[in-house]
Amino acid sequence: MSETSYLLVVLSMGVVTYVPRWFPLFFLAQRRLPMWLIEWLDLIPAAILSALIFPDLFTANDPRQLELFQIKSLVAVPTLLFSLKTKSLGGTVVVGMSLYWVAGKLMG
Repeated sequence: MSETSYLLVVLSMGVVTYVPRWFPLFFLAQRRLPMWLIEWLDLIPAAILSALIFPDLFTANDPRQLELFQIKSLVAVPTLLFSLKTKSLGGTVVVGMSLYWVAGKLMG
């Protein structure tokens, strides 16, 4: 691929990323959104995070099968409790990684 083609691909990716973010901002910036919509929009990040995390925590093998008691799903419970209590992102990462390492050593 030529240098011009690479540049065109990068610029196109930038436009495709920028336009969907700009469009609602441009048209909704001057409007007052209803409270129910604001509350609903607040739930979207949690829903996306759950959709990304839960399949990895609770499924295994190929084809995917439900497996609740894996090391990572067992470690997720105390890590979640730590994060809810402390609200510390850094601490949660350290606790989760440490518990996963210890569980791997004990169970593996």
